[in-house]
Amino acid sequence: QVQLVESGGGLVQAGGSLTLSCAPSGTIFSINDMGWYRQAPGKQRELVATITRAGSTQHADSVLGRFTISRDNAKHTVYLQMTSLKPEDTAVYYCNAHVAKYRGTVYYSYWGQGTQVTVSS
Repeated sequence: QVQLVESGGGLVQAGGSLTLSCAPSGTIFSINDMGWYRQAPGKQRELVATITRAGSTQHADSVLGRFTISRDNAKHTVYLQMTSLKPEDTAVYYCNAHVAKYRGTVYYSYWGQGTQVTVSS
């Protein structure tokens, strides 16, 4: 079974920075797209940023210029560097990855358990 483990969340003041990491455990042959999503209280989960295996990225307009997604394919790890944090960035951040466990098998979408990011004003 593949599990995605996020780390790096916490409490930070407005204007501060945090870097989230997400690494999978279990049997992994290959990972395609990886991404970060977030869900604030009372709101739907929304896309923050995604990155392909080749390194092409997409960021939500609300975080463009402040957040940067990156990945280390050798470690199967995805990162989200967050700067100039705002109180409205407060949410549970979820990692997502499309994983093939064995050569020739299909890619399935997996989610992490979420990590809380709280930005105080």
